[in-house]
Amino acid sequence: QVHLVESGGGVVQAGGSLRLSCAASGIGFSINAMGWYRQAPGKQRELVARFTSGGTIVYADSVKGRFTISRDNGKNMVYLQMNSLKPEDTAVYYCNADYYVAYWGQGTQVTVSS
Repeated sequence: QVHLVESGGGVVQAGGSLRLSCAASGIGFSINAMGWYRQAPGKQRELVARFTSGGTIVYADSVKGRFTISRDNGKNMVYLQMNSLKPEDTAVYYCNADYYVAYWGQGTQVTVSS
């Protein structure tokens, strides 16, 4: 059973930065396919950035050049550095891991004020 815990959300003004962290536990090795999704009120959950099972990185067009995903396999951590934040980035951000099934964290709220 994979357990994911996100942290680092908060309230920030437009143009500011936040760094989200996701700690994975319950498994003794690093999962290749991990990433970040977000869900804004009244909208579907959408991909933000992720590592694929093949080791490549995929970003949503809306965050390219502003967000950077990274990982520390030794610590089973995945990070999302978010710069130049916009009000439309406001959402609950979820960590995801795909290992036979999809695992999700509880989410962390990011609010960007204009």
